Amino acid sequence: MRFLVRFLSTVLGLAVAAGGALLAIEVGWRSWQPGRAPLIVPWERWREDLAGLPWTSTSVRVTAVIVLVAGLLFVLFALTAGSRAVRMTDPADGICVSTSPRALARLVGLAVRAQANVTGASVTASARKVRVRATSRLENEDQLRPRLLETVATVLDDVPLERRPKVSVVVDSPKDRR
Repeated sequence: MRFLVRFLSTVLGLAVAAGGALLAIEVGWRSWQPGRAPLIVPWERWREDLAGLPWTSTSVRVTAVIVLVAGLLFVLFALTAGSRAVRMTDPADGICVSTSPRALARLVGLAVRAQANVTGASVTASARKVRVRATSRLENEDQLRPRLLETVATVLDDVPLERRPKVSVVVDSPKDRR
């Protein structure tokens, strides 16, 4: 959702910048050549067309509904793209501490990769869940998974998190495929 909000913000910002540039060009042209026709935007013709259009026409109402729905969608996207920070316990009144999911994933990943017989690991974290996917060539999932769960639990105990996330550990091993 955050990507969508960033993309929409960029597109809308570019559209406003382009409109501002066109307005500046037209104003400059009009002040330099007062009696001539518009340079790029046929705003005089648009003004005449819109002057004859009543507020109760179908096209005005459809445009208003489209703009209203688009605005509500933008507001909905912005509200659902909230902060993904992982809250930590506050050390004192008036002080709020948080970390990023990426920092938590790196912390857990370092501890998991340091374990014996782990050849690689990918970790994703959020405020609600930590997912570990480890690979091992020497141990199967039944042997390695409990040790990794304990390692992740130890790391999470050392970090003063406000709410402990659920932990999911999956081990990929050639021994499991036999």
